Amino acid sequence: MSDIKVPGFKASDLLANVSSSFGTLSDAQKQAQMKKTNGIFELQVSNAEKQTATWTVDMKKTATVYKGSAKPKADVTIILSDDTLMDLATGKTNGQKAFMTGKLKTKGNMMLATKLADVLKAAEPKAKL
Repeated sequence: MSDIKVPGFKASDLLANVSSSFGTLSDAQKQAQMKKTNGIFELQVSNAEKQTATWTVDMKKTATVYKGSAKPKADVTIILSDDTLMDLATGKTNGQKAFMTGKLKTKGNMMLATKLADVLKAAEPKAKL
């Protein structure tokens, strides 16, 4: 779990929580979540110090979260700030609003990006935001 965390990023704890919540799901629950989402998200997150960290949420084959670029290639790359990711996770903003205001950029399957909020919500019971 700690290999997911990156110092200086609030999203680090969020994604560690998402990862641990995936670990508590039964195989059937993982399969259902992957079938519903069917995509690999690469998150390129920048913090206030202009540092960038990359995480991958694989909801296509393994239902896992890991630090680094997607392997295999991501279906969608989402570029956003640490604060914007936290706002999405807590429901303070939605993906469409963040996209329209330029706080979130995508490369790849833009429609898949709309499912990220559902993936983050799946971890909500464990997330201490």
